[in-house]
Amino acid sequence: MVKIVTQLAVFIENKPGTLASVCDALATEGINIYGLATSDTTDHNVVRLVVSDPDRALEIFEERGTLVVESDVLMVENRNQPGALSKIARALAKKRINIEYAYLASHPGDVRGLLILRVSNAKAALTALKALRI
Repeated sequence: MVKIVTQLAVFIENKPGTLASVCDALATEGINIYGLATSDTTDHNVVRLVVSDPDRALEIFEERGTLVVESDVLMVENRNQPGALSKIARALAKKRINIEYAYLASHPGDVRGLLILRVSNAKAALTALKALRI
């Protein structure tokens, strides 16, 4: 499975409890988190989220006055085996598509993992990765 999804980049204070508040707000509304990555600086943290209902999540954060930036990313379910990411990266490089950043996770015993990719051209990347049949 490869598809283009909306990612929310939420800018929050870099202090204890702030991420918990973000997660609580989503949980209260029944919104599931599929992917999450954080990037911290001295005074703030950027939380990148792929969630089950990005439109409602965006509303929640805007209602609270939280800065949120939307972007298209690829959500890729791929094999959890050595070389899987290499195959994906090579296919994108061949099409001259840059991977701006990525995050992934899988349990060691799982057959499949979930990869989130921010790329220079999401539509071209979608086409390239669908051809791989990963």
